[in-house]
Amino acid sequence: MRADRIGAAIAVALFSTGLAVATSAQAQADYPNHPVTLIVPYAPGGVADVGMRLLGEKLSARLHQQFVVENRPGAAGIVAAQAAAAAAPDGYTLLMTGNNTAIAAALFKSLPYNVLTDFAPVSTAAFFNILLVTRAGSPLRSVQDVLAAARANPGKLNIGTINPGSTQNLAAELFTSTADIKAAIVPFRTSPDMASAVIRGDIDVAFEFYAAVDGLLADGKLTAIASAGLTRAAYLPNVPTVIESGLKDYDVTSWNGLSAPAGTPPPIIASLNQAVEDVIPSPDIQSKAATMGMTMRWSTPGEMTARLKADIAKWGAVIEKAGIAKRD
Repeated sequence: MRADRIGAAIAVALFSTGLAVATSAQAQADYPNHPVTLIVPYAPGGVADVGMRLLGEKLSARLHQQFVVENRPGAAGIVAAQAAAAAAPDGYTLLMTGNNTAIAAALFKSLPYNVLTDFAPVSTAAFFNILLVTRAGSPLRSVQDVLAAARANPGKLNIGTINPGSTQNLAAELFTSTADIKAAIVPFRTSPDMASAVIRGDIDVAFEFYAAVDGLLADGKLTAIASAGLTRAAYLPNVPTVIESGLKDYDVTSWNGLSAPAGTPPPIIASLNQAVEDVIPSPDIQSKAATMGMTMRWSTPGEMTARLKADIAKWGAVIEKAGIAKRD
């Protein structure tokens, strides 16, 4: 009798296990069968938020379920990342990760998650060139003019950025380090504050994203000297890169992409990756992105992981060399 009970228990356990596996497989095959939440670590209306909404709209149409953006700004993206890391690994919670994630990993003494092990990258999405700008009529018309001015009067050239540890701020630190010049890097609280200081002549040049200064460029109040990426921005084809302008090995390209909580089933990651690859080339998404200074590009999960690792190492070295204090 006891053997019969044990056999029955084993049979029930095997049946339950098989049912669970079948249910899990069916859930993966049906993915997505209800709305997907896309957590964005910025407030609504910014260029990164708008880019994710563009992508979300296309994914909604491609996968026949809503991709709903949930904005969770605060603490350099930590609030959003912590929420995503704690979510169920079922593909229904995604996180916008990227350059900001890499900088946070390099800038903070510790984080409530591990950037490389608590998330499963899906694909890159948007890339943003940073511009080196100055006021209209400035005698500094090129990168070489900026370097010459800095070398003629060490420490006198003022380079504007926003908050210490931001991509713009680290771009300036990398610029001075790569060029081996001494300059004063002046952080401002907001982009408008910094732009106003450039226009007034309080600072000589500044590093900023296109979306933050496009109106001032169009109005002729600011002039773009160079773009910081490896290639010229398609929306500013006449503006050379810093590398073209003579400063080799200088590259700052901010980017973002999609990640899921670690443990998300590979078939779901593959389905999402394929969907991103399908929608990214759309002329509609590309043209809308370009108006905000974005270039949309797909990648494999492995390529995104490699980029994230490289950026953590890169920005860690810049932060250390610049003497920027790590945050608690």
